[in-house]
Amino acid sequence: MDNLNERMSKLRQHVSSLFYGWIMILSIILLTSFLLALLLRFTELNEPTLSWITLGVGIIAFFSGGVIAGMKGKSKGWMTGMLTGTTMTLFIFLIQYLGYKQGFSFEQFLFHIGYICAALFGGVIGVNLAVES
Repeated sequence: MDNLNERMSKLRQHVSSLFYGWIMILSIILLTSFLLALLLRFTELNEPTLSWITLGVGIIAFFSGGVIAGMKGKSKGWMTGMLTGTTMTLFIFLIQYLGYKQGFSFEQFLFHIGYICAALFGGVIGVNLAVES
């Protein structure tokens, strides 16, 4: 029975770490989307520049989400980061597919592979930054 309670505790910690990573990713993406919309409206920023900026913001957001998830998970950072990135990519795909009736293009697929890798590396770094308590 004690082993079951320990396993459930680890599962709760792992799921909690994923939620923290998702919240970080969504927060960064929403904040930068608002700022980029303001820049598009009030400056001479053009579309080609915007696509490179959004790629960078996505990589930073997924990396940061992976770091936070890894810090909260405190073990198996590569798995925590990969799950954080993969589930967020699945969430984005479902919104795009169900909401706009479009799947990922090949270019988007490559971008999301990069995002998942960024979250994976973030998870590895986050576990190593976690403070033992």
